[in-house]
Amino acid sequence: MTETSKQYIEAVGRRKSAIARVRLQNGGSGVFTINSRSLETYLPIALLRQSVLSPFTQTGTENMFDVSVKVVGGGIHGQADSIRLGVARALINFNPEFRTALKKMGYLSRDARIRERKKFGKKSARRSPQWSKR
Repeated sequence: MTETSKQYIEAVGRRKSAIARVRLQNGGSGVFTINSRSLETYLPIALLRQSVLSPFTQTGTENMFDVSVKVVGGGIHGQADSIRLGVARALINFNPEFRTALKKMGYLSRDARIRERKKFGKKSARRSPQWSKR
């Protein structure tokens, strides 16, 4: 870390309409809180918890940081993916050597797919009204 005045490393992750602000505090005991709730209560699905913690397992930094996350918008899957991106970016701010391992696993790429807007004259984004010849 270049600046010694900061006690934490901060990064932002986004996915669909979910935005996660992730703070890693070095020298912690591995406590993971999301919106002032524990990881297990906020993400009850084990696959999502594994996805959020995968950047730590990939870099071998499990239980090395206390993680605090503020996440808004989107659903549970979009929020989990945004948290994963934020954690990966924060780990790179901590140690730039982690970049190759995280990039190889695809944790640093922002998934830009969002919901397509509804167009006028259509029933939804692409669905047209039913056409009848007569």
